[in-house]
Amino acid sequence: MQNQQLIDHLFRHQYGKMVSILIRIFGLKHIELIEDAVQDTFAKATVQWRKKVPDNAEAWFTTAAKNRVIDLLRKLDADKSRIEKLNYSASAIAFNNLFEKEEIQDSELRMIFTACHPKLDPKDQIAFALKTIGGFSSSEIATALLLKPETVKKRLTRAKQTILKRKLNFELPAKKQLQSRLHNVLEVVYLIFNEGFHSNHNKLLVRKELCGEALRLTKLILSKEQFRCGASYALFSLLCLNSSRLGAKVDENFNSIDLKNQDRSKWYLPLINLGVNALEKANEYPDFSTYHIEAAIVTEHIKAPTFEATNWKQILELYKQLEQHQENTIVSLSIAVVFIQLNEPQNAYLILQKLEPNALEQRSYLFYGVKAKYYHCVGNIDKAISYLNTAIESVPNFAEKTYLIKKRDALLTV
Repeated sequence: MQNQQLIDHLFRHQYGKMVSILIRIFGLKHIELIEDAVQDTFAKATVQWRKKVPDNAEAWFTTAAKNRVIDLLRKLDADKSRIEKLNYSASAIAFNNLFEKEEIQDSELRMIFTACHPKLDPKDQIAFALKTIGGFSSSEIATALLLKPETVKKRLTRAKQTILKRKLNFELPAKKQLQSRLHNVLEVVYLIFNEGFHSNHNKLLVRKELCGEALRLTKLILSKEQFRCGASYALFSLLCLNSSRLGAKVDENFNSIDLKNQDRSKWYLPLINLGVNALEKANEYPDFSTYHIEAAIVTEHIKAPTFEATNWKQILELYKQLEQHQENTIVSLSIAVVFIQLNEPQNAYLILQKLEPNALEQRSYLFYGVKAKYYHCVGNIDKAISYLNTAIESVPNFAEKTYLIKKRDALLTV
């Protein structure tokens, strides 16, 4: 089990790197073959590491990636002399240089921005980026984007067809295209983090490897001066602040602990300080983003010494600002929750009446959970239990299901 967890961690950490390097060598036209090769490498690790994990697992993957390059050349009917040149000539030096740290980072940045190319349909960009950069499966992408898995598969296929048809290049964008491309890149990183912070995985509520990968990618983006702006620093702030609370979100048995009952002494101060400093840096730039607002909301939670001391009025104002920039069901649900915390259930009810749970797809249980919270607030325990039962039936995550069952059982004794 421990070996499998290591492989899962490295898969998230290495998948995007390996795909990026191989695409830089062979070009985007061979992307499907490259993805298959990377999957094969990890499948090989799963088998070979059952008895013993290599001392340097990351180096093992790098070596495996190099070896797969040679295999790919053979599959692409490259002649023998070309393979020999890669192994023994000056070309081998250039080839090996592609696996140096700075070159890997350059390849990753190229991949991120290529996935968000304007010639790709905007709906396809995010799905394609999550697949190539984060190694997300179709079902994981569907969960992150609140879509049906069949829709995701169509988007991935369409993106690859567009790449071939339009002969897209594997490169960083020109200066005039930078801001629009960067917006989508940051959204991809944001979605990767969210799937880690509040996962729809059937067993794990928190997937730290995804949160860590999102933080790494944001730092990678900020390593280049041309990508530094208010939005990129604000996103980094948001990820740091949320990451600081990961250790308090689940107990030793991986059961969910809600914000009210978290041990705030477990919130990690160095990440909090990093997040606060990054938000200050973000405010030095002229551009403004939803990440600024979300980071400010998390800051309010972190500032409160206890759940009861939370400044819910300030959080409500921030959510209203967020709604002006990003009107969606999740934001509306959050506002309803804040109204319940402010003991204004009638305002929460007005919001909930306008929402359609199907809009949340796999996360529809969140709507039913908030509906239960509303009815509990107004003293209608039977309806609260009924909505909790509906939430329990629709939640895919075992930890959250257990949490909701405990809430329901507690109401049954009232």
